[in-house]
Amino acid sequence: MKHFATDLIAVAQSPLQHWLTTLPAQLEQWQRHQQHGELDKWLRCVAQLPHLPPEQVSLGDTVTVTSTDVSAGEQNRIRGLLMQLSPWRKGPFHLHEVTIDTEWRSDFKWQRLLPHISDLTGRQVLDIGCGSGYHLWRMLEAGADQVWGIDPGQLFMAQFFAIRHFMPAELAKRVHWFPLGVDDLPELKAFDTVFSMGVLYHRRSPIDFLTQLKAQLKPGGELVLETIVVEGDEQTVLVPGETYAKMRNVWFIPSSKALLHWLHRCGFKQARVVDESLTELSEQRATEWMTGQSLVDFLDPQDPTRTIEGYPAPRRAVILATV
Repeated sequence: MKHFATDLIAVAQSPLQHWLTTLPAQLEQWQRHQQHGELDKWLRCVAQLPHLPPEQVSLGDTVTVTSTDVSAGEQNRIRGLLMQLSPWRKGPFHLHEVTIDTEWRSDFKWQRLLPHISDLTGRQVLDIGCGSGYHLWRMLEAGADQVWGIDPGQLFMAQFFAIRHFMPAELAKRVHWFPLGVDDLPELKAFDTVFSMGVLYHRRSPIDFLTQLKAQLKPGGELVLETIVVEGDEQTVLVPGETYAKMRNVWFIPSSKALLHWLHRCGFKQARVVDESLTELSEQRATEWMTGQSLVDFLDPQDPTRTIEGYPAPRRAVILATV
């Protein structure tokens, strides 16, 4: 629980106070039973990061923290420790002259959706499936009062802690991360904006998932849903075989029109597509910080409009809706 003490205090001081009826017990259970075998090693890496004054901070396309008085030895130490937290999927970050060139250029996605979403100024914002938290910092940059991220991935948790370690206290105290999945959330009905990016197609029951997202929003709140889609009418849904683009946990990929229909059936209002585009190789690729296979390996080398299995290549849509 020590990792989340300040975050629980922030919950108690926020409009989310009723979350405390379930959250502390869930975190206690997680600490007892669900820790990854490598988690202690990852957290030791975070604990060994040097404490440096964050003289310049930018929460822009590359989330950046720098100081003018960092030795070459400290830079090497930072790089070596952060490399032990690989693979880094979402970013990029630049920390005291160490650039983490992540697999995904997550700033591309943010640029696609930011012009369309409601103003985040003063809002309580939840990001479901937030990964290492890159977008949490962008949400803070966009004016959110408090940003809350959940994700069951414990390497992501260590990566988030590493980034927050370098942030000035006045920013760090407004961004929070819990090792939870959407199934762990009660019906909070307290967030002004809920983001779900890159999660829907991993859920066995997409309708239940959309209902869970709705249950987190206060009346008038906005859902920002980003996911893989296929072309087609409102009845078009791809149910892939064992893998889609070499991912094993992909269950349903609807067309944008079908997804709008689902949202309407779930009680959302004003659902609309604000962006739809094919994923380019420049947005998802292998780097020294993620040396495994990436998008180029998931596509048919003879026809990049198809996945290696013969399905349509990843097309991503951003859909907004309100409750």
